[in-house]
Amino acid sequence: MLVKGRSPSATPVLPEPAHGMRQFSASYPVWFCDIWGVLHNGLTPFAKTVEALMRHRAEGGSVILVTNSPRSHLGVARQLAEIGVNPEAYDCIVTSGDVTQVLMRVHGGGGVFHLGPERDLSIYAGTGVERVPMEQAEAVLCTGLFDDVNDDLDSYAPLLDDMQKRELAMICANPDKIVRKGDRILFCAGKLAELYAARGGEVLMAGKPFSPIYDLAFSEAKRLMGRELAPRDVLAIGDGPETDIRGAADYGLDSVLVAEGVTDAALGLDLAEAQVLKKVPNARIVATVRDLSWT
Repeated sequence: MLVKGRSPSATPVLPEPAHGMRQFSASYPVWFCDIWGVLHNGLTPFAKTVEALMRHRAEGGSVILVTNSPRSHLGVARQLAEIGVNPEAYDCIVTSGDVTQVLMRVHGGGGVFHLGPERDLSIYAGTGVERVPMEQAEAVLCTGLFDDVNDDLDSYAPLLDDMQKRELAMICANPDKIVRKGDRILFCAGKLAELYAARGGEVLMAGKPFSPIYDLAFSEAKRLMGRELAPRDVLAIGDGPETDIRGAADYGLDSVLVAEGVTDAALGLDLAEAQVLKKVPNARIVATVRDLSWT
């Protein structure tokens, strides 16, 4: 574990490293924790992370899972239960899908074309927005590739070109570009959004690193804690430089970088953190870790 003190703008200064996440529990009563790559690998939970989150809650802290999943918080909760994540590890879930529902109503109220897998259909619940063919759509809702295991990106070129010709905005429900599932790297909705933007298409996003998802998470944190909170009360935990770490920095939050997810730590934690700081110069990283061990 590579550990530093709190960012210069925050007080009080943390003591020099104890061991593990325990040292952050009192100083940061609220943790915004990423899910995929931090809490699980898409197949199984990470036992050390589950334990650390449960211990933080036992110490009086709150844990809000903040994820770029295109599903609603109910859909994500079901997924976590299916792979065996103990529900005592978190207080609530805030998803990119939750925030995306607002964009769906505003930009695609008359119907959207769904670009993504059937498993993400929970995002439509309660919106009143219908799935329609491309020729009837007011916008395109992108939750990912139709088949993220077998599809290649080149096969999406004709579809993206057609969307651009029709001048349809893409509502991207998951800004993540890649995710690690087991030992594989899979493309996410954010990669299709990047390709669409390169064609001149309009892309609308709500998840990390953009502020709407943090606004919602902060609102939930104040509700859970029953008091007003400042950014210095919140610690963001994640593995994605362009999403978790950048989003936290832009929102004024200190962060813990988990460097065994998207960020490669094969050559050591110092180098992994240096690589992230090149991408996100304003990052407020207080620790770089391989896992979220409590002690």
